[in-house]
Amino acid sequence: MSEIVGMVIIAIGVVFDFFGCVGLVRFPDIYNRLQAATKCVTLGTCFILLGALITCGSAPTATKAALCAIFILLTSPTAAHALARGAHLSGVKLWEKSVVDKYEDDKKH
Repeated sequence: MSEIVGMVIIAIGVVFDFFGCVGLVRFPDIYNRLQAATKCVTLGTCFILLGALITCGSAPTATKAALCAIFILLTSPTAAHALARGAHLSGVKLWEKSVVDKYEDDKKH
């Protein structure tokens, strides 16, 4: 039973990763692409690791999967923020239909 549940969770993770990859190709600028990559791929990869944790069941593998998920949850959003901030500071423009520019608002205050 746990093997089936693990496989379903892995499949959900693969779907999230797929949508994150589609977002990387389809979204118009770097900021939107970073959001797709960060949110979808982080969630998808964590689901895949959770599914592996449930499917394997052995303590060393479960520990490694949990540690990897924690690492991804901490580093992926941080890296995306650093990339977005670096792109903004180097002058990469937002998509022309973008409505909000929080980095520009922060410069004014």
